[in-house]
Amino acid sequence: MGYATVEQLREYLGITGTTDDGLLYRLLKSAEEYIEKDRGYSFEVSSDTTRYFTVGVDTDGAILNFDAWCAAITTVTNNADGTTETITSTYYTTLPRNIGPYHGIKLKSSSNYSWTYSSDPEGGISVAGKWGWSTTPPDDIKQCCIRLAGYYYRQKDAGVFDTTAIPDAGVIQVPQGVPRDVRIILDNYPRGFA
Repeated sequence: MGYATVEQLREYLGITGTTDDGLLYRLLKSAEEYIEKDRGYSFEVSSDTTRYFTVGVDTDGAILNFDAWCAAITTVTNNADGTTETITSTYYTTLPRNIGPYHGIKLKSSSNYSWTYSSDPEGGISVAGKWGWSTTPPDDIKQCCIRLAGYYYRQKDAGVFDTTAIPDAGVIQVPQGVPRDVRIILDNYPRGFA
């Protein structure tokens, strides 16, 4: 779906016509890719994928530590390489407990489950879910995407070098690179998976 729409970008830029919509769409995609590469994960995940975890490496007692942010957990399967057992959410708590994204789960003491495998610990646990920061992008990330795409749009007619400021002549410096406000928004989110 994308972090922001062409209509939102047109409104931000004050464009009323649809002539540049193809370009605006590509710029939004470029901004989204920049954001994801900079942080190392997606802020909008709509479909489930399955990740596998190694018993004894990714587990610490009752805790299963993920290797990526998980916005939503669909299915947890223990002993995934043998006679599988699905562990429902009533038998584990998410880490952190009440708000995503999640970095792991912990089996409840009352569950009588333990992380196990049949023959290969590498395939012992599978978790299906939406692997990323969120299922819908946070509002500040949407704004960050719009701002960055708008910056890209305005740069199409700018020179390739920074312009040195000469206040007496009325020259304004146009910096190259990512706008500072975009950096500030992105720096509120961890880089990669901690």
